Amino acid sequence: MSAAKRRCKNRDRVNENDENRQKHLEIESVLLPGLPNHLAQHCLSTLHPSLLYNVCMSWRRFLYSPCFPPFLSLYALLHPSSATAPSANCVRGHCQSHSVAFFCFEPISSKWRSLPSPPSDPPLCLLRRHPSFISRNLPVQSITASGRLVLIAANTHELLPALTRPLVFDPLSSKWNFGPPFSAPRRWCATGSVHGMVYVASGTGAQFHSDVARSLERWDISKNETGWDWEKMAPLRDGRFSREATEALGYRGKLYMVNVKGKAVKEGAVYDTLMNQWEAMPRGMLQGWNGPATVDDDVMYVVDQEKGSLRKYVGDNDRWEEMIQPLEHLIGAELISAGRGKVCAVSADGGKIVVVDILTRPPKVWMVNPPQGMEVTAVHILPRMSFPDD
Repeated sequence: MSAAKRRCKNRDRVNENDENRQKHLEIESVLLPGLPNHLAQHCLSTLHPSLLYNVCMSWRRFLYSPCFPPFLSLYALLHPSSATAPSANCVRGHCQSHSVAFFCFEPISSKWRSLPSPPSDPPLCLLRRHPSFISRNLPVQSITASGRLVLIAANTHELLPALTRPLVFDPLSSKWNFGPPFSAPRRWCATGSVHGMVYVASGTGAQFHSDVARSLERWDISKNETGWDWEKMAPLRDGRFSREATEALGYRGKLYMVNVKGKAVKEGAVYDTLMNQWEAMPRGMLQGWNGPATVDDDVMYVVDQEKGSLRKYVGDNDRWEEMIQPLEHLIGAELISAGRGKVCAVSADGGKIVVVDILTRPPKVWMVNPPQGMEVTAVHILPRMSFPDD
């Protein structure tokens, strides 16, 4: 056979392969034969995600596309376990190793996936452990607001504020962005959100300053990014909330927070977001706030660190009501999050995430293990990320 005929035959074979591949892709892109895809998408969007995941690849791709209503997933800040943790250090301003990583546990596939890398300019150095504090983990503070993960505060290896402005991750676009610069970068603060507003209260910067320790600022994250800014609000009475990194919970239009964690004697404060004023915390709420707390669908939950039970706050009677019997894995828990009837708490050693479905009777409980060699620093519930190649 002549060289020209061979080239012609090879070209025909390539064209035939391209045509077959195109036909295969067209067949795969058809969601429901006989229906236009926009109608098929409307029909499939009413099904539970787990039904779509195991049927075919085209349905799986649709499940993770922007066209499918985003279901909730578990987001976690992880760090290497004490046995495998590298030391974080910075040389000439460049972070050689930061000990916190960002992951998402997608419940339909039961897979952990790493989030895209956050911006590296300036380099992100979030210290979880310090050689001077061997027995203590340093806080890395993050919250959720307007469907986004917001990283607020942490420590560098020099025990300075690690962030000059918040880091924001949007699951629907799978992108990181910077928030507005802090008026005073800080750590050991109280932070939370109410109705799309991010609040940061108290804390300390490179050195303790009474104005920072008494300050309250808010940022409307629901605005367009060009309008992002921090606004000073009514200050606290004193600087006693700068002692420890704590959560501030948005509950029924107000911000609730305590100044220390666990069973220790503590003070509580309530900020009325409409009136821009501080008020006293109800006595029963303060007395029963003896562990990590969270809010879901206008209900406040707390884990009793000593007993390992999950309780909810009953505002009409100013008391806490037990939801589940004590669990061993909840004893000493320091982290908790909730969303759509699921409460997720991190065990004391950070080695397990305890999930409680409080909508079932009796409540259903199961465990999620972090990736091997990692421990959980923080846990949140947010819409799933898009994975178009799945």
